[in-house]
Amino acid sequence: MIIDILIAMLWSISPFGEAKVGIPYAVFNGVNMYVAFVACFAANVLVFPVMTFFLDYLNRYLLRWGFYKRTALKVARRVKNGAGSNIKKFGFWGIILFVMLPVPGTGVYAGSIASYLFGMPYKQAFLANTIGIFFSCVMVMAMTMATYHGMN
Repeated sequence: MIIDILIAMLWSISPFGEAKVGIPYAVFNGVNMYVAFVACFAANVLVFPVMTFFLDYLNRYLLRWGFYKRTALKVARRVKNGAGSNIKKFGFWGIILFVMLPVPGTGVYAGSIASYLFGMPYKQAFLANTIGIFFSCVMVMAMTMATYHGMN
């Protein structure tokens, strides 16, 4: 069970799944739903400080390399196009809406990049991303439990 919790947490910090994959993984592997929620939520929240550190410090050094720069610009354009109108129009609430959508391409990674690109203050961006993650986790947990109980 501890292994399943750790794997769920790894999924929750992964840019390929976040808590959208971690929570269902944990629940369908027998982890208590409350433990799964808290563990995956906490792991997903940890992504924001790591991404902010990366964007603030490591990004400037890596931008010297052409391949990294081209890839970073492509990702930045995609995030700006996907979240730009919401963030310009709604600011703090736009980040929350963008992060809370439990669909591919949204989440704390994109929310962190969008917060950074639009110059949102760190504390405000952290709060917006955390609230968005919470609501996303609630939606994913509800869908997971409905599916889980529908199968049993």
